[in-house]
Amino acid sequence: MTDAHRPGAEVSEAAPSSARHLRVGMFGGAFDPPHWAHRALAEAALAQLGLDVLHILPTGLAWHKSRVLSPAEHRLAMCQLAFGDLPNIRIDAREMQREGPSYTADTLRELAAEYPGAQLFLVLGADQLLAFKSWIRWPEVLQQAKLAVANRATNIGADAAPDQDQEMDLSGIDLPFERLAMPLKNISASAVRARFEQPVSRSGSLEVLVPEAVAGYISLHHLYQNPS
Repeated sequence: MTDAHRPGAEVSEAAPSSARHLRVGMFGGAFDPPHWAHRALAEAALAQLGLDVLHILPTGLAWHKSRVLSPAEHRLAMCQLAFGDLPNIRIDAREMQREGPSYTADTLRELAAEYPGAQLFLVLGADQLLAFKSWIRWPEVLQQAKLAVANRATNIGADAAPDQDQEMDLSGIDLPFERLAMPLKNISASAVRARFEQPVSRSGSLEVLVPEAVAGYISLHHLYQNPS
């Protein structure tokens, strides 16, 4: 495991002189836990955007979340297990290390300084795009990065059917964004957490929702057994 991939590793080294030519992605979220749809989105972004680097950024203090997130060290470790084997990935702990709420606009400003002149992409799912104008300083985000969006199934909650084929309707979105082609993944972090309300299901069925290593980590550390 390289220093750049180690959970909690610093990723703010001086950018190389060729950084102005780079294509740099930011993929943030609670990742509580990271699941197969998250990994598929990261793979789609790397391949379709031709990214030189994709920063995976577990959020710190999430201003938009009503529930308390799992401890940062667990979410960071699970991100390493979920994404660490992909090429050009950086597991980036900076938002967890900030005091107070963490905002995407601040992270993008930091990435722009680290990669002068690079093209920045903000990678997100359709559910996040639909809520984008509720984000703090969203116009600033649009100025700094191009949105790269993968559609999601209409229902991605804990009761979602695995064979859905109806996408979220993005026709009314009046924001510029690039579509990422990705098969619908009817998986959500809430569905994974809800699965742990059913003790009989804890044995092996989590692998259909999260990578095997993440499922093992959840079981080992007894996460989500009292979901909020």
